[in-house]
Amino acid sequence: MTAALRRSVSSLSVPNYRRYFVGQVISVSGNWMQLVAQMWLIVKLTGSGVAVGLTAGLQFAPILLLGAWGGLVADRFSKRRVLMVTQPLMALPAVALWALVAAGTVEPWMVYALVFVRGVVNAFDNPARQSFVIELVGPERVVNAVSLNSVIVQAGRIIGPAAAGGVIALAGVGPCFALNALSFAAMLVALQRMDARELHPAAPAQRAPHELRAALGYVGRSPALWIPLGMMVVIGTLTFNFQVLLPLLASQTWHGTAATYALLTAAMAVGSVIGALASGARGRVSPTILVVAATAFGAVELIAALAPSLALQVLALVPLGAVSVTFSAGVNSTMQLNVAPAMRGRVMGLYSMVFLGSTPIGAPLVGWLAEIGGPRAGMALGGAAALVAAGLAIVAYVRNGAELGLRRAVAA
Repeated sequence: MTAALRRSVSSLSVPNYRRYFVGQVISVSGNWMQLVAQMWLIVKLTGSGVAVGLTAGLQFAPILLLGAWGGLVADRFSKRRVLMVTQPLMALPAVALWALVAAGTVEPWMVYALVFVRGVVNAFDNPARQSFVIELVGPERVVNAVSLNSVIVQAGRIIGPAAAGGVIALAGVGPCFALNALSFAAMLVALQRMDARELHPAAPAQRAPHELRAALGYVGRSPALWIPLGMMVVIGTLTFNFQVLLPLLASQTWHGTAATYALLTAAMAVGSVIGALASGARGRVSPTILVVAATAFGAVELIAALAPSLALQVLALVPLGAVSVTFSAGVNSTMQLNVAPAMRGRVMGLYSMVFLGSTPIGAPLVGWLAEIGGPRAGMALGGAAALVAAGLAIVAYVRNGAELGLRRAVAA
């Protein structure tokens, strides 16, 4: 194993994180099976880009509405115990979807409702999960652990869609939901087997008036927090909409099947794993890295939008995945490293709101644009938005005294 690879996976030397990593790989793979299945189900039930965008929006709308409250719960209670409650609750909508599909009674409104219910649970699960990472490994390894978390997500994006494509082809979409429900057991086992003595928990936040307002004020006073969060507002709303665009590219641009969708998703995931491992080996994050990653994100997405063939689009999605995860992992690490422990849950709740909770705003808009102008138009909008976010961030960092050294970063 090379020195760079050892640095990329150093958090796996922590037993609790190793258990968490294995449980998450299984659970996230099941989650991606369900995402592919529910999006493909909506495509087949409606044939509408707006409906696909609405499904993605309903999945994350509760995070926009409740994410800050989820962060407050994560600050007040043991994050491990919160996760042990949310995991089985998230399995219930998957079981319901499996039953409806198996019975042949599923209708679009039922999918919308169950996707929304799952999103409500996720509004409390996600801030706890994001802020739990530093408690598993400590601050000295948090950049590496956040990058490995991105590897988990991207490995799931390879395993889950590939498995979903095969299951859908052989048995239909229903079994995908059943398998996802079963996958949550792996995460529960990992949480139960952790050694609580090896965790680094923050002291629970005490009840106080205006706790959510205090978190907003805290972020607003720190450029190290509000600038990357502002970048994520723009990019999360308009650029991170691949759940909407990839099934539409597969079905409308390339006239493919669920296997085509799985191929596109897996190609982007391969690049994301490469980007995540590179970020983990770097072991640090800076304003320069965030700006360069956002710029590259926008440029590569514009190139992917112009790909003239399926093969070239698959090829373009690999670097797109790499730069997208470099940006998102960088923002996540920056937030965790620059926040006081007592505020970490609420600040990561705000991060979840702008990263995932922005989808209800952006997904229907991108879905509508893809319907009237084609999926390529949706990708072009995302690329342009990332470039705008990078430009605004440069201005904000310079005004707040940051030394970006962009020429050196590009040369490196």
